[in-house]
Amino acid sequence: MKRQATAEWHGDLKAGSGTLTTPSQVLDQTQYSFKTRFESGTGTNPEESIAASHAGCFTMAVSAIFTRQGIAPTRLYTQATVEVDMANLQITGVHLAVEGTVPGITQAQFAAVASEAEQNCIISKALRVPITSEAKLIG
Repeated sequence: MKRQATAEWHGDLKAGSGTLTTPSQVLDQTQYSFKTRFESGTGTNPEESIAASHAGCFTMAVSAIFTRQGIAPTRLYTQATVEVDMANLQITGVHLAVEGTVPGITQAQFAAVASEAEQNCIISKALRVPITSEAKLIG
């Protein structure tokens, strides 16, 4: 299985703007810009997308672990915070804060499941993989 998204950008870094689109159209020419990425403004940014992806993946991983144990969570809620070092232009960490209502378990069991999900969800693993790229100049 492969998943895709596209980004289109026009102009220089500070004055330019772009859009992000996914085949599902959840992002459908969604605006992003220097301002939405490094200041505040209407639109999204790549780091926010990573946070949303990680929160969703991690929360599903927690649910999957409980499901394998025969336990059905009532509610799981995760906030993912992506830490960005602007001086070195790198993501330095992600913090996943999960809270849940899961009948019949202890805090220690919940923490153990969260720790397993943190290490094994697809996005956690993706943040540790090699990246490749290709470039084609047109015109």
